[in-house]
Amino acid sequence: MSGMVFLVGAGPGDPGLMTRRSLELIAGADAILYDRLIPSGALDRARPDADLRYVGKQPGGHSMTQEAINELLVELGGRGLSVVRLKGGDPFVFGRGGEEALALVEAGIAFEVVPGVTSGVAAPAYAGIPVTHRDGASAVALVTGHEDPEKPDTALDWPALAGFPGTLVLYMGVGNLAAIAERLIDGGRGADEPAAVVERGTLPGQRAVGGTLADVARRADEGGIRAPAITVVGPVARLRERLAWIERRPLHGRTVVVTRARAQASGLAATLGALGARVIETPAIRIVPRPVEGDLADAVENIDRYALVCLTSPNGAALLLDALRTSGRDARALAGAMVAAIGPGTAAELERGGIVADVMPERSIAEALVASLETVPVEGRRVLVARASEARDVLPEALAGRGADVDVVAVYDTAAEPLTDDEALLVSEADYVTFTSSSTVRNFLAALDRNGSGHSLSARIVSIGPITSGAARELDLEVAVEAERHDVDGLVEALVRDAQANAE
Repeated sequence: MSGMVFLVGAGPGDPGLMTRRSLELIAGADAILYDRLIPSGALDRARPDADLRYVGKQPGGHSMTQEAINELLVELGGRGLSVVRLKGGDPFVFGRGGEEALALVEAGIAFEVVPGVTSGVAAPAYAGIPVTHRDGASAVALVTGHEDPEKPDTALDWPALAGFPGTLVLYMGVGNLAAIAERLIDGGRGADEPAAVVERGTLPGQRAVGGTLADVARRADEGGIRAPAITVVGPVARLRERLAWIERRPLHGRTVVVTRARAQASGLAATLGALGARVIETPAIRIVPRPVEGDLADAVENIDRYALVCLTSPNGAALLLDALRTSGRDARALAGAMVAAIGPGTAAELERGGIVADVMPERSIAEALVASLETVPVEGRRVLVARASEARDVLPEALAGRGADVDVVAVYDTAAEPLTDDEALLVSEADYVTFTSSSTVRNFLAALDRNGSGHSLSARIVSIGPITSGAARELDLEVAVEAERHDVDGLVEALVRDAQANAE
């Protein structure tokens, strides 16, 4: 039985620009052949048993010839598999998708084409350059800049392109830009015509330089612009100075390391990315739920005996609710208890489970929760503190000191995550490293030690609050930024303020 091959465009680099159809096909594919310039995380939803093969092309070299890729597509499709050929941009715009489609037709293999957002339109748009404009360009030409314009057998008619009445968008031409500009000027294009080069378009590290056709190659070289890059030639390039929206995002050009556990890191990473940061996720810890047995099983089965239930982290709140569900209970089991949350993140997690916290201090630290509970009668009453296995005893000791019968129950453990050599290198290039708990500090530094990178961090350290800051200082880290509001939103606000205050 013949399979189906999907020639899929993954877009220009920003994962948010991938189409819903592309993500659906990736999730269901038996095999995925992918290129170098696909978005970060594009393969995250692939099946665990999917056959993933890198067939990308490096600048100046090839990991696999196009003929070999064609043969592989035919072979996999002929085995009855669902195959995704995943390409950056659009498969039919300088993606050699047409060649692959012809090979499939000749072999009798069914295929579909799933267009993607092409970088020739997206990169200029992210740089504030509309490739068409009512007053400046009624036409646009997409041109490969990859072939040397000095070749005698060039397939491009450079004089015709020089006379084209609209915007020229050059793909893959940064290495040949000086020669291209010369050919266009020789063909009659104005030397003073606006031009711009956009590097890593739509990605957090996007950079752009502008100038004229006569000097844009020199400006790009002086600015260190490298592939992948898109060049725009035409009056619309002048609009970049007024419409360069991405460069106005508060964290544009900043690299931020997120050390939260992977399950919680995505929200923080997405927020920072939306603010323009290049985010490096290096989870320092992994959350390991405790099985519902022993003390935890006893607490859940007898939850109605507690007059007060205290949750000291979002993870603790979520896992206690999970434990209740595992035992056939839900939020109603806490109807007779007062519920205290250490901060807004924990309170939000409770709300997702249908519970509104009765007590929540303004500051997300144990001391503040202790103070908030001072008017709550606890003498002679049962109190449950659900938390991580390794946590400070400030809260349970304070409650016990007031005569409460306190059960401290661990609902999860934290395990250290290793750091790869590549991750350690990225950390060394970062502007900021964020810490959201004492355990992330300890385990992150331990991972650096195991990796051989030591404690030397040139990045500015951002802490979620005083307890985390204290742990950092105990390990000889200088805390540059501490959140006034001790939750993730407060951490982001503090980081943005610092970045703006230290903007070049």
